[in-house]
Amino acid sequence: MLGLGKKDLALLVLVAVLIIFAPFILNPFPVNSALAQFNAGYPDLMQRFVIFGIFAIGFNILFGLTGYLSFGHAAFLGVGSYAAMWSMKLMTMNVIPAIILAVLVAGLFSLLVGWVSLRRSGIYFSILTLAFAQMSYALAYSVLTPITGGETGLQPKIDDPRIFDPALADGATPSANLFGLTMKSSHEISVGGWLFTINAGYYIAGVVMLLAFYMAIRIFRSPFGMMLRAIKTNQTRMNYTGLNPRPYTLAAFVISGMYAGLAGGLMVAMDTQVGPERMFWTASGEVVLMTILGGAGTLIGPVLGAGMIKYMENIISKINDGILYQWFSVFPEGLQDFLVAMIHPFIGKGWHLTLGIVFMLVVIFLPGGLLEGGQRIRGVFSRKKKPTSGKDPEHHPKPSPHVA
Repeated sequence: MLGLGKKDLALLVLVAVLIIFAPFILNPFPVNSALAQFNAGYPDLMQRFVIFGIFAIGFNILFGLTGYLSFGHAAFLGVGSYAAMWSMKLMTMNVIPAIILAVLVAGLFSLLVGWVSLRRSGIYFSILTLAFAQMSYALAYSVLTPITGGETGLQPKIDDPRIFDPALADGATPSANLFGLTMKSSHEISVGGWLFTINAGYYIAGVVMLLAFYMAIRIFRSPFGMMLRAIKTNQTRMNYTGLNPRPYTLAAFVISGMYAGLAGGLMVAMDTQVGPERMFWTASGEVVLMTILGGAGTLIGPVLGAGMIKYMENIISKINDGILYQWFSVFPEGLQDFLVAMIHPFIGKGWHLTLGIVFMLVVIFLPGGLLEGGQRIRGVFSRKKKPTSGKDPEHHPKPSPHVA
């Protein structure tokens, strides 16, 4: 079905189910509970989960399959964002043309960057991609200010032409939409002490992510994906067979860049503003961490890594000393102060320290990423029991001695 094997189809269905029920799964605690701090089922964060999941899936096609480590993928994220923004300023606030233009422009830019960078391999390739990303950031921040808005960035304005949209009513503000359905449209469902938010923008981004994930599965299982794995395994031996690996690596680089552009376009569709900070080298490093943390070379691993990092960035970073004192209110005052002082460096602005520790532990003990950890846990519970039948089918009893 859909050209997928049973395992891949089951994985695709699992991702679809998680996307559909994420607003409920990610809100396990009642609103008034002390643990409600850990709820992640609000639209802004769920959108980040799927958008950065797309970004990581695309990066994994390059890094996970070919072994080429790019430190400049944020450039394609930023270029895609700017292309989508100009589509909304000049043509229409409908997100479909914006996303399509973001993918095309990011693909063309990645073709240029890849054509130059792939003349080298290893660390030299990585440095070249980093140089392109930093040049793009510098241009967006200063020289190309009329196009990028410089430090303040870009956002839709009432007086933008938008040739395919009708004139806005007095006092109205332009908002991204899908044929009239605005991305910010939400419906709240209250069940007991729980509050769930169903957001249109999240589900639109979720459908796009599901399609992107399906395309990644097809790439992984295709002869093209097998060639990319051969490049990663032994490129020199591949050269000896007479096959030129460069067209394959360039194709992988462009596909990966288009995924980044798609993520950038969705970011603008969900939050109609864009600035040059999306192209900074830290954004490129973040997608590398996502892929390695989740499991490079796997299908769903990068999505898990993206979810983990964005969860920590948005949840752990919001925990402060006041919340800690509420949690430890049952303890004596001196013990409260001690516990808060011990945990304080790892929360709030120190969430990067927590992320660093988690990353170190994963790299040391789970080289295959979070996915390997899940597989180990599943293996513990799915071990087959040894047969307990009284007779061994391979055992044949000796015949009794003949009695004369």
